[in-house]
Formats: sequence, C-alpha cells, structure tokens
Amino acid sequence: MTRRHGYALMAAIAAVVVLISTVIYVAFSGRGSRDTTVSAGPAPQGSADPASSGSWVGTWATAPADAEPRTWSGFAGRTLRNVVHTSVGGTSARITLSNLFGTQPLTISHASIALASAPSNPTALPGSLRRLTFGGKARAVIPAGGQIVSDAAGIDVPHDADLLVSTFSPTPSGPVTYHPHARQISYVASGDQTQNARGEAYTEQSPYWRYLTAVDVLTHEAKGSVVVIGDSLTDGVTSTLGANARWTDVLADRLREEAGAPRLGVLNEGISGNQLIPGGPVKAAGPSGVSRFERDVLSRTGVTSVVVCLGVNDLLRNPRGADAGQILDAMRELTRQAHARGLKVTGATLMPFNGHRGYRPHLEELRRTINAEIRSGRVFDSVVDFDRAVRDPYAPDRLRAPYDSGDHLHPSDAGYRKMAESFNLAHLKGSAPAEL
Repeated sequence: MTRRHGYALMAAIAAVVVLISTVIYVAFSGRGSRDTTVSAGPAPQGSADPASSGSWVGTWATAPADAEPRTWSGFAGRTLRNVVHTSVGGTSARITLSNLFGTQPLTISHASIALASAPSNPTALPGSLRRLTFGGKARAVIPAGGQIVSDAAGIDVPHDADLLVSTFSPTPSGPVTYHPHARQISYVASGDQTQNARGEAYTEQSPYWRYLTAVDVLTHEAKGSVVVIGDSLTDGVTSTLGANARWTDVLADRLREEAGAPRLGVLNEGISGNQLIPGGPVKAAGPSGVSRFERDVLSRTGVTSVVVCLGVNDLLRNPRGADAGQILDAMRELTRQAHARGLKVTGATLMPFNGHRGYRPHLEELRRTINAEIRSGRVFDSVVDFDRAVRDPYAPDRLRAPYDSGDHLHPSDAGYRKMAESFNLAHLKGSAPAEL
C-alpha cells in the first residue's frame, strides 16, 4: 500500500468515527434530563429554539397535596391555565405535571407556557406563547401515581414575573392532583384553549394549582435553588391573595437584590396542615414531611440547600400524643437525608401560638423544648429563628400584634416579611459539613 493510499484510508476511518460520534450525541442530548446543556435542533411548532447552554434551576414549585374533592372525572374537555410566579429568570423553560393522587392515567393532549400580560391575568403577553411537548410529542399520558417533565421550550422568562401554564385533557382522568392553598387565582376554560393567547375564554376562576408542580428554567442568572419544606406558615395561607407576600417570596426578592447574596431560585414546598410525622386524631394534610422529603425536596431541579419549617402541626394536631423527642428525631432524619446528597439544612424554630384555638399550656412547654434543641446546633446545620423574630417580647408565647393575621397562629403580610428579613442569607451558601 502506498503512503498516499494509507493517508486516504486513515482519513476515511476518521470520518466514520466523527459521523458515529455525531449520531450518538444527537441521539442522547436534549432529552429533558437535568443536564446543564440543551442541544440545538428543530423546535416544536409554536416554540422558539432553546438556548444552547446554562444550568437548569427550579424557578417555581409546589407540593402535590391531595386528590381534589369531587373531581372523579377530572377536567375532561377543559383547559386549566395555572398562574405561577417566578423567582429567577432564564432563556428556556420546562414543566413538571403530576398525577400523584390519580387513580387512572391522565392524558394531556396539548400544553403551553406563556408570560402573563399583567399580574394574575389569564391573557398572554403578545408573542410569548409556546407550545410544550413531551418527548417530542404534543400528547402525553401520565400513569396513576406518576409525573412527567416536558421538553425545553425556548422562552425568555423574567424573574419576579407571572407565567401561564395551560393543559388540556380530552378524556376523563379520575381525581385531580392539586395544591389547594395557592394564594393565587388560576383559570379554567371550556375546550382546548391552550394555544389561545387571549383570556376571554377563561371564564372560571380557581384558587388551586392543578397537576402542575414545577417550572424549571435554563439560566445563567442563578447557581441553584433553595427548597423550603413547610406547612401553612410556608404556604402563606393568610398572605394577601395574588400579592406574592409569602415569606419565601420575600426571601426570593432578597436573594435577587441584596449585594453578596447567593443567586438562587426559591421553591416553596409548603402544605397547609402538614406534619413532620403522621399521627394524631386530626388527619394530617398531605403526605408527612418525612415521607415526601425525597420527592418534594431532594428531587427538585438544581437544589443546593434546604430549609425545614415544620413541627407546629405535630403539636396542634396531636395535643395528647405529641412528643418532643420524636419531632426532633424526624428533623434530624431530614438533615441526615440532605447530608447524604451533600446539602446543608437550615431549620426554623417553632413560632408561638397562644390565643389560637389549639393552644394548650403543655404544648407551649414542648415548643420551647424543641426550640432550645434547635438553637443548640444539634439538629440542623444552621438556624433561622422565626420564633424570636415575630414573638411579642412582653408575652413570648404570642405573636407580636403587627405580625399576627388575627388567628394568633398565622402571620400577617408584615409578619411574613419579618420572617424573611430574619433569614441569614450566608446560611444558603456552601455544601453540607460533616454529620451532626
């Protein structure tokens, strides 16, 4: 074989290797995984090309809480337009839909995402509506108990903005997985209105989030997300409707605006009535904190730190059987699970509730015992002392009047703001230390 023929053969072999590598790359890139790079390629009809790089970070999330009552046929033939508020922005977005509490497969034949033209408004900002696909197809079937993540859609998502996520189900699907205390109005329309940018068709209002449990963005703006697991105090049940006045919303503002703050998304996984551990005469709302920690916290996109704000309902809903040792052990279990993923945990002290109908003197003693142990540093990596921030200095078993919504348990908007302002943002930096 001549030298010229040898060079030609080597070039041909190299070309084949490049071709095979290209095919493998195209086949396995851009599948909606948690990879930090989205491959360029043909976009679905109605979608812009996704950005070529960046980190996937959670910008909004909620916890699936239960099956919505009286929804045995689902929302067949109707469009749900969920309104959600972003914590960080990005150049592409994808959503997670859950059928956790469904008893049969949920069919979504069309879905879309858009920017709201105004806060809490069902009309899309002109030019922002994008069709969503799932594995390259418009139609998706989510099995009972399952969830699905959409493909990335190219859309410029601002931080601190409302998004419209619309889904259409053509057939009955069984009970609807929902989050009942959204503190945000969403909308319902007859027929498939997912591609309708106008809001007139959305004639029914809803105080719930249905099926939608997360929105992720591809971004250079944030390095990750902090996930907060909590109860109604995190859910923000007494905050002003549609004002994004939960303490987690104020925390998101601080992370964006304050010099030196870590740039993180904030994901609110509060469920009103939730307990750390099951038990008591009153049925707890949603799966217990320990049982849902993996799904609702550790599995969220880009999670870099965790905040635990649970325990009050373990006292109020089980006044005779409440045990400080069991509650603290459950808190330590969450810390252990987070440490196994290299995540730091900030724990919140339990806020006072004297004056609430569930108050009992012995529960106050348990609350103080739990708080003393949390402050000792033997439960979490760091502490946010909500108790000290909002209690009345002259009656420390009560909320200070300006911070009390009126029920002596849940804060006012001013109280939620004070909670967020008491947070040391430096606690959200870095990775987990050695086991406690």
